[in-house]
Amino acid sequence: MESHRVEVYIYDLSMGMAAHLSPMLIGKRIEGIWHTSIVVYNREYFFGSHGVESCNPGKTAIGTPKEIKYLGDTQVPYSVFIEYLSGLAHSSFTGKSYQLFTHNCNNFSEEIAQFLCGVSIPKYILDLPNEVLNANLGQSIAALVGQLEKSARPIEEEQQQAIARENSPDLSKEIEEARYNSFVLEQRRKTLREKLAKKERKKEKKRKKILDAGGVIPAELEEIAMADTEALNGDEPAPLPSEQAFALEEEEKREDEAKKKARDPPIIYRDFIDVKEEFDGLVSIIDGKLNPEEQKSTEELQQYMIGGEGSWALSDGFLDYINRLLNDKQLPVEARVKILNLLAAAALKDDLILVLHSDRKDHVIMNYAFEIDRLSKEEQEALSLFVANMFDNLSSSEWLLYISEWSFNNQQISNIRVTTKVAVHCLLSDNATLQDRGAAIIYNLASKEVKTVVFDDIAVEITMALLQYFNQKPSEEQLFRCMKSLARFAEISKQEVPQLIQMIGPDPKTFKGTSDRVDALIDQISTRIR
Repeated sequence: MESHRVEVYIYDLSMGMAAHLSPMLIGKRIEGIWHTSIVVYNREYFFGSHGVESCNPGKTAIGTPKEIKYLGDTQVPYSVFIEYLSGLAHSSFTGKSYQLFTHNCNNFSEEIAQFLCGVSIPKYILDLPNEVLNANLGQSIAALVGQLEKSARPIEEEQQQAIARENSPDLSKEIEEARYNSFVLEQRRKTLREKLAKKERKKEKKRKKILDAGGVIPAELEEIAMADTEALNGDEPAPLPSEQAFALEEEEKREDEAKKKARDPPIIYRDFIDVKEEFDGLVSIIDGKLNPEEQKSTEELQQYMIGGEGSWALSDGFLDYINRLLNDKQLPVEARVKILNLLAAAALKDDLILVLHSDRKDHVIMNYAFEIDRLSKEEQEALSLFVANMFDNLSSSEWLLYISEWSFNNQQISNIRVTTKVAVHCLLSDNATLQDRGAAIIYNLASKEVKTVVFDDIAVEITMALLQYFNQKPSEEQLFRCMKSLARFAEISKQEVPQLIQMIGPDPKTFKGTSDRVDALIDQISTRIR
């Protein structure tokens, strides 16, 4: 008989926030709010408040499963399974029979797993409802999970196409490649102008010296040095940029500045780092521990951060150097802290984006940032400083929000998810410095004009973190940042965020009277949750 592979897809409806919030809400830690489905015959089957449904594997609005567990193989013919499934859909698993805690998707998965393979789905999933029901806030959690469960629906064809377009790895790569090429071109033109300017200054000095001596200026010094200017990507002469090209670049700069002024100013830490001190400290730590190529990268870093050169001074091997400093555990923690502080200062430069784009293949920086919860407190502080400062420039802040995914440690992550994790982790830390940086990053995130299919989920995740943070009685400045963010997220996610505020609390009105600017934001939020 023909065999068919049977798998259970395990999703966390809370997107990782259950692990953060459960100790506060129910007094014990639970790892996730589990939704499961059975995948067999190249189809995903699941049960919810709309009854038994199916779709192509992984094509619900929840997204990618947290875990896929192999249950076994079945010899049940497809026709027999469909007949059995139809019977369930019209008897014990109708939409009206759905009960969040006692008769849910996981009970359905268990039923199907037993029928097909004679095995059970993981016990911790079936035991979860009792843990929640026995909690004081069981009913509030039930309402929240009920809202999350609605996302466990097949994506309509139009939505699938839209999300496919938005999340298409090929399209994302093309967009990022185009951005990268644009920045490279702009940087080459900038470097060309710098070289020409230096050449002209040298010639001017030579002219002045000759005139002061009463001599005659040679004819070659009167000519424009078009033929002597080397092209940036070879040895061929390059023409001077036309006046039209310069005018176009100036117009682009004005447009960027206008965009920058139109948004709320980001919270950054401009004078926090003494660049020379950090660089000298790094050199003293790594002295004698680098190979010749890495020593060259140290010199390039000095030219970029202290010598005033552009990012063109950094060679192709610079990211390998960063990778070594961040991930070589033989080096002391101080080396990682120093290079992160230098990157935080570099984030205030508008050409750092060229370095960031060259990391789009190996994701050295974001893979490191994704593991913030495993880093030392000193590394966490330096990393949070870097992420906060990245919002100073439009290009680098947009890079933080890229949605194209890659696999890291068996998880699908993206720049926006890493940025969110860093922000949430810092805000909920017991470290005052991290809390300050986390509030700044969330404020900066909320100030961005973002239009992606994942930003609603990000708004919900950060909202849950903000509500938990409010229980710590933050200062006025921190409260302002968080309320400003909450008001923005309530505007973005018009249904989920207001419902979360109502169900989880605390009510923003409890902070009335803190200051006029906080009161104004509370009024904005209150209009959303009526």
